[in-house]
Amino acid sequence: MLSIESTGLVLIDVQGKLAHMMPNKEALFKNLHIMINAAKILNLPIFWAEQLPHKLGATIPELSELLEGYQAISKSCFSCAKQPGLQEALSKSGCKQLLVMGMEAHICVTQSTLELLDAGYEVHLVSDAIAARNPENKSVALSRCTSAGAILSCSEMALFELMRDASHDKFKAVQQLIK
Repeated sequence: MLSIESTGLVLIDVQGKLAHMMPNKEALFKNLHIMINAAKILNLPIFWAEQLPHKLGATIPELSELLEGYQAISKSCFSCAKQPGLQEALSKSGCKQLLVMGMEAHICVTQSTLELLDAGYEVHLVSDAIAARNPENKSVALSRCTSAGAILSCSEMALFELMRDASHDKFKAVQQLIK
């Protein structure tokens, strides 16, 4: 089970024109928005990666405005897991569990997940906050990652698991995001 004390959020490459090419992008953006805001309410560390932002564009404004005060980690590798900035931030945070979300599922999310698993992290894939242009690619990616040891989740499942109880002092604030 996820624990607030040991969980961080990893946002991968929700950038530029590509983000707007995703199927069901409105639902994707809504779930990403919920997860980022809930992470802030629950005081979870947030780790944010961008793939070649000078070429592919920055993180979409709908999300980057929520991430003010957080530092994006620029990368050229498809995986963000071995980027020095992310490795250092993860190490300092003490997180052992990571909620992973972003795009594209079959490339950057999969490679990051596999390397994070290899590094000893418990990875929870937030399936409704992960996308690929081709739905079959997303399905294959989630299957491969879960076969490797990642845990499949979704935004509401993860958030309610973190809080465990309706009496949690942040429950109403998080519940408002979901409604």
